[in-house]
Amino acid sequence: MIKKRITILTFILLYCLTFSQKKHDKNKLIQELSDNTCKCIDSIGLFDRNKKDILEDIEHCIDKHATALQLGKLIDNIDELSEKAPKVNGKKQVTLNLSTDKNSQQYKDSYNEIERYLMKNCSSLKNAVNTSESKYESLSKNKEAKDFYDKAINSSEKEDWKDAIQNYEQAVKIDPKFIYAWDNLGICYRRIGEYDKAIDAYKKSLEIDPKGKMPMQNIAITYIYKKEYQKAIDAYSDFDKVYPGDPEVYYGIGQVYFANLKNNEKALDYICKAYKIYAEQKSPYRTDAETVLAHIYKNMSEEGKIDKFKEVMKNNSIEFK
Repeated sequence: MIKKRITILTFILLYCLTFSQKKHDKNKLIQELSDNTCKCIDSIGLFDRNKKDILEDIEHCIDKHATALQLGKLIDNIDELSEKAPKVNGKKQVTLNLSTDKNSQQYKDSYNEIERYLMKNCSSLKNAVNTSESKYESLSKNKEAKDFYDKAINSSEKEDWKDAIQNYEQAVKIDPKFIYAWDNLGICYRRIGEYDKAIDAYKKSLEIDPKGKMPMQNIAITYIYKKEYQKAIDAYSDFDKVYPGDPEVYYGIGQVYFANLKNNEKALDYICKAYKIYAEQKSPYRTDAETVLAHIYKNMSEEGKIDKFKEVMKNNSIEFK
C-alpha cells in the first residue's frame, strides 16, 4: 500500500482551505464533497461522446473529492489520535496517513461513499450515466422536423406526454429516418401506457439503426411493463447478441428474475455478472447492483440458502464478507 506521511500542519492547512475551518460530522462532510462532485459532473460534455469516455470523466470528478473525504475524516479524528500520539521534545506529534493507492480499502471506502450519495441525490450523474452514445446522424437535418422535435422536448420536460407525442409524430412524418424522434416517441407512449405503440416506435428506430442501444434496451423494459417477462428476457438476449458483455443485459435479466419472477438464485448470478462489469467500468450503477445483492442475500438467508449464495458469489469471483 502506498501511503504519504504528512505533518499535521500540512493537513490542517489543506483542510482549512477546503472546509473553511469548520468541524464537520461525517454525513455533512460527504454531502458537501458530493455536492461539489455533482457540479463537476454537471460540466461534463455528453453529446457525440462514447460512454467509456464519459465514465472516465465521472471517475475523475469523484476521485478528486474522494481524496478530500479521506483527509476530512482523518482531520476530524485528530483528537482521538492525539491522545495516543507519542511525545517528541515534550510535545505530542500526530502523524496522519493518507492513502494514495486506489486499491486500498481507505480510498475505496471514500470513493464508494461519495458515489452512493451521488446516485441518490445528483441528477447530473444520472443524466450522464443514462445518456445514449450520441450520434450526429441520429438527428434530423430537416429544419421543420427538428422544430417539431424541439417542441416535443419542451412538452416532455413539462410531462405533457400527449402533446409531445403529437409533435414527435409530426417530426417522423416529415423525416421518417429521424432516429431520436422515434426513440423519444417510444418513451412517451410508454409513459401513457401505450406499450404496443411504444414497442412499434422502438422497432422503427431499429430499422434505421439496427445497433441502437436505447431502443433495444427499452423494448425489454416495455415488455416488463406489459408483464411479459420471458419476452423481456428474450429482448435482453437480443441486446446481448449485438453488444456482448454489456452489464445492462445482466442487470436487466437479473432484475426480472428478482423482482418479477421471484427466482433469487438465477437473479443472483446475473446481478453478480452486472456488478463485476460495472465495477470494472467504474460505473456508478455498481451501487444499484450492490443494493440488489443485499436484498437477494436477505431473501436467501431467510430461505436458509446462505451456502448457495456464497457458492454463486465465489463462482463469479466476488469476495463475500
